[in-house]
Amino acid sequence: MLCVFFFSAADFAVVCATSIGERQHSARFDWDVASHSSKIAPWVIEHTANCENAEFFIVLADQADLNGAVNLTTNAEKGRYVYQELRNKSQATQWPILQWLRERKIEHRSFYIVNAILIKGSREIAEALAARPDVARVEGNPQIKNIFPQPDAIAEGPSPPQRPETVEPNITYTHAPNVWALGFRGQGITVGGADTGQRWTHNALKPQYRGWNGVAADHNYNWHDSIHDSVGNPCGNDSPFPCDDSGHGTHTIGTAVGDDGMGNQIGMAPLAKWIGCRNMDQGNGTPGRYLECMEWFLAPYPIGGGQGDPLKAPDITVNAWRCPPSEGCSINTLQAAIEAQAAAGIMTVVGADSSGPSCSTMENPPSIYAASYTVGALNTGTDNVASFSSRGPVIIDGSNRIKPDISAPGTNIRSSYIGSDNDYASLSGTSMATPHIAGAMALLWCARPELRHNISASRTVLNEAAFFLAYKQCGTPGPPNNVVGWGRVDIAAAVGTPSPTPTATPTATATPTPTVTPTTTATATPSITPTVTPTATARPTPTARPNATPRPRPTPAPRPMPA
Repeated sequence: MLCVFFFSAADFAVVCATSIGERQHSARFDWDVASHSSKIAPWVIEHTANCENAEFFIVLADQADLNGAVNLTTNAEKGRYVYQELRNKSQATQWPILQWLRERKIEHRSFYIVNAILIKGSREIAEALAARPDVARVEGNPQIKNIFPQPDAIAEGPSPPQRPETVEPNITYTHAPNVWALGFRGQGITVGGADTGQRWTHNALKPQYRGWNGVAADHNYNWHDSIHDSVGNPCGNDSPFPCDDSGHGTHTIGTAVGDDGMGNQIGMAPLAKWIGCRNMDQGNGTPGRYLECMEWFLAPYPIGGGQGDPLKAPDITVNAWRCPPSEGCSINTLQAAIEAQAAAGIMTVVGADSSGPSCSTMENPPSIYAASYTVGALNTGTDNVASFSSRGPVIIDGSNRIKPDISAPGTNIRSSYIGSDNDYASLSGTSMATPHIAGAMALLWCARPELRHNISASRTVLNEAAFFLAYKQCGTPGPPNNVVGWGRVDIAAAVGTPSPTPTATPTATATPTPTVTPTTTATATPSITPTVTPTATARPTPTARPNATPRPRPTPAPRPMPA
């Protein structure tokens, strides 16, 4: 399944002094390379100048049609169908190019979640492949630096925490405990964490790890490491067990499912299971690493490789990372992969960017895609948007799409951390808001199994039940709007159990706002900026709705999504 070939630098060598005309008629290639530079991304042009080699994708013109998954109802049916369609398409269309690459001993890797091949090569190779009619475009594989929030101090040390049993305030604010009281804690649902890895032995995570049966660990199908070429990473390369090299992934998965059973109730769905894939090297991602993890989630395979099994796919994935076009990531490189997960019935939950408070700061894949369920951040305990949370509309792709889709608490979030198995830290960021929605969806699917893997219907139910916040910044107040989407998540209302009457009172007056960036620490308490004036009217306490029929809302309606 992994078509990777290594070769010496000499195998890549080309005579750079050769004129353009001579190269176009060179016997090294089998087809004309003239007039195809428009297919090649600017990043590739820049990084293959002066005879340099660079990593780039060739994306084939013939992509799999996954529309047939819409009419399938079960997770097993959707997963198998999508996996087979994608695999069959890549195998049927890639072989002529793969043969050409092998003959020239050019390093490459084949992907199927997007019908594409990752290559390391020269400008001449890029031009030759771009000239092929079966190649749609050539896109870069840049190094992307994700800047993550850091804690000021560790909330708990290695010794047992001396604190009363309590649910974290951010979890309470979503009304998750009301759903727990009905017996729904996420049992039967698996959440996948695509991040910096996970400290799987952490007391709040080990019981929920799908690879732990209470006696022994089995990491096959439950963990994958897409970091193969790091230097000096504390987790090394190709770690055979879950390892977190920076703490971000341990924190986010904790907010989704964490609970140590001793008072640290940090997670939304404490009886859900989790699996993980490391897609960043101490925060450094690439489109190739991101795609490798998304492909693994679609059909997990054993440690070291092997046959993928779509029946072992997670139900939901948490994605609090970015791929900015400003750093060379093409706008649509990851789009087909996100859409493939949705077609397979996987709910892909994505963090909004942390570049607020201006409008149209939602500009990085995968947060901009319609198929991503994008999460904005609120100041915990209030209905004021966090100043760092990015806003829509999305204009970088010309869509003018409303984003984010929904919002959750994102400041001073206490969760598991990597210092020890009993380590906790408080962080702030849209990364911290994102796993609340993944956990909320786990609770929804646990309580209402008829919605499982119906992406469009599930999003509608969660959206319609949200506590609406009528922000007028960045467009019409909605719902939804370009500041908080459909509003603050209320999982109790979505499930159909009465929620406590909201007590938060959004403030219209401006208060001093500390500087908040993606590296916001636990001491930061972002406040609403003077230009944002929410009008939030608390809805009456909902009565129990056995079928949780979505309440009608004013236009615009939520955008249609693939089932």
